[in-house]
Amino acid sequence: MSDLSTTERTRHRRLREQGRTDREALFEVLRAGFVCHLGVVVDGDPMVVPTVYGFDSGHLYVHGSVASRSLEYGIRDGESGGDGQGHGSAVCVTITHVDGLVLARSVFEHGVNYRSAMIYGVPRVLEGDDKLAALRCLTEHMAPGQWEYARQPNRKELAATKILAIPLDEASVKVRQGHPDDADDPHDVWAGVLPLATTWQAPITDPLATRPVPEHIRRHSGPLP
Repeated sequence: MSDLSTTERTRHRRLREQGRTDREALFEVLRAGFVCHLGVVVDGDPMVVPTVYGFDSGHLYVHGSVASRSLEYGIRDGESGGDGQGHGSAVCVTITHVDGLVLARSVFEHGVNYRSAMIYGVPRVLEGDDKLAALRCLTEHMAPGQWEYARQPNRKELAATKILAIPLDEASVKVRQGHPDDADDPHDVWAGVLPLATTWQAPITDPLATRPVPEHIRRHSGPLP
């Protein structure tokens, strides 16, 4: 698998030992979550919006209402050309996972164990079969098996939804792991890592639902009570 491209926006300038350049490292960060922060400029001011994402080997997909300001400004100045490439403004998408607090001997050396990715690109609006495929990708990334189980979007719902494809060609990945970096500090206090783990809990059934929890949700969730 090819390495990530290095540009002025993605070059690791500080803490280079935490940088990752292989594309699989990017996919590991993407697989570990489903919420990203989409950064755009709206009327000269920055706007960073949390949103759900999906992805495949070549693109990250985000969606929202056709009236969404963040999605509108993400593709202003031209949605896409005949070559299928975006010709609007670049956006920045950030994904971060916190794995623990690094508690050192000195406050200065405190930190966080984390995995993060920043993706830069000019998005394009998807239509037709591409739009439907991207919505499926996004849904299956959140809850595998849900696309075939639930009712799929109708024509009116599709018309009210905008979905952007952002290429995964320009990205920066960083990972911090391990203990504090101040082992030579003589101050005699406890130091180490306070790990953080996020797990799915047991599903809570809608009071109006008449069906039992489906198997694909059982596999995805914590144990049922």
